[in-house]
Amino acid sequence: MDTFLEEGPKNPIKIQDNTFRDGHQSLLATRMRTEDMLPIAEKMDSVGFWAMEVWGGATFDTMHRFLGEDPFDRIRTLKKYIKKTPFSMLLRGQNLVGYRNYADDVARLFVDKACEAGMDVFRVFDALNDFRNFETVVERIKANGKHFQGTICYTLTERRMGGDVFNLAYYVDKAKEIQEMGANTLCLKDMAGIMSPFDIAKIIVELKKSISIPIQLHTHYTSGMASMVYLEAIKAGVDIVDTCLAPFALRTSQPAIEPIVATLYGTSRDTGFDLSLLLELGDYMETVAPKYRDYLAKNKMGVIDTGVLAHQVPGGMISNLVGQLKEAKALDRLAEVYKDVAITRKELGMPPLVTPTSQIVGVQSVLNVLFGRYKMVTNEVKDLAYGLYGRTPIPVDPEVQKKVLKNYKRGETPVTGRAADFLEPELEKAKAKVGDLAKDDFDLLIYTLYPTTGEQFLKWKYGLEERPTNVKPKTLEDIRKEDEAMAAAIEQVCKTI
Repeated sequence: MDTFLEEGPKNPIKIQDNTFRDGHQSLLATRMRTEDMLPIAEKMDSVGFWAMEVWGGATFDTMHRFLGEDPFDRIRTLKKYIKKTPFSMLLRGQNLVGYRNYADDVARLFVDKACEAGMDVFRVFDALNDFRNFETVVERIKANGKHFQGTICYTLTERRMGGDVFNLAYYVDKAKEIQEMGANTLCLKDMAGIMSPFDIAKIIVELKKSISIPIQLHTHYTSGMASMVYLEAIKAGVDIVDTCLAPFALRTSQPAIEPIVATLYGTSRDTGFDLSLLLELGDYMETVAPKYRDYLAKNKMGVIDTGVLAHQVPGGMISNLVGQLKEAKALDRLAEVYKDVAITRKELGMPPLVTPTSQIVGVQSVLNVLFGRYKMVTNEVKDLAYGLYGRTPIPVDPEVQKKVLKNYKRGETPVTGRAADFLEPELEKAKAKVGDLAKDDFDLLIYTLYPTTGEQFLKWKYGLEERPTNVKPKTLEDIRKEDEAMAAAIEQVCKTI
């Protein structure tokens, strides 16, 4: 153990719990229901977390589309049980909780209503690290007196930090920019789990010299490096890290909290958490996890994806690529797609591979492999090349830009201003289309962000159409019957062998 950790001044590491959001989003397709969070909500509140991430990311989409739940109701409901611990959400800048940039009027209303529902901490990121896409939401976060956490999407030019794009100077400069915007904290967000321990230690040390706001670290266990990354970051002085309870940790989720608490016990960075309480909470999560086991990836024995150490493609993006190639009956060409991703990403301006740019690059790479490079081009690639997502880390390749923008509906000369400046207001048009189906601004936002599935949800919500069975929760009794049926089938097979 380092002398620093054994004998240094007390500086407890703060922990954000992500079990109720990123844990089940990363492992279980975001399918966890509010009803399964409530039995331990009060005990979670007593742990002493810096914050609990309970919303944002894909939860808004999945809740209304697949679970038949009102996304805003989850915040309100959990607030009745969790009264001390701040709530945190992941907000995709001008993308909000969708997959495109929305107009400023939508962004303002969304933040206002999220605050009204009970949100406290807004982790704001932009897929291109173009912080102009923060401006509108940040103004409303601050106007509501809430916590603005500015986020840098972490990615690499090569295997380790460095090279001509994503180097130490890049991250320090971005951190200074975020602090100047008035952020309360800074988050380094590693969506692919590709941070290496010594790189992150170097970044934390330099950031501590350059900025004064607290630094939070978010990574995924995908590559197997995450716990080592956290330990080195903690030794280097990081202020907050993201974890999950063990049943919803590891794999493509965050590191588990229990080993971290045990590791730091008795050191200068001791969390002060009650390990026995955490174990009790984990035991409860084990009882509900079987309801969602069908969503857990079962295609590989390995808990980690060693391939990401080489190709740097996030887990969610991999599953999308596999799905598209399966549909095209071309799964055997996955290796070609991986190679094309690196080329296409550079040609499209080297965007970090996070929602939505990971999907944009990934889909285009599949099309490139199946039909020839840029023979077919998605609308999203055209929008990216035109500038509607913002400024890419490096310029888009001029020849590729010219090719993809040929006959583009908005014109062939890219724009360079703030992306949302080119979007017309949306709310009044949405209000006219949805009519009386939207009873308030919360309903209006559900429809505006997701017109097709949002309208369907509102019909379910107000009893105009019956919810199909696939959006009703699976009970533990259902699981028991499935297990008994499976056991009986296995026994029957064994008898015939």
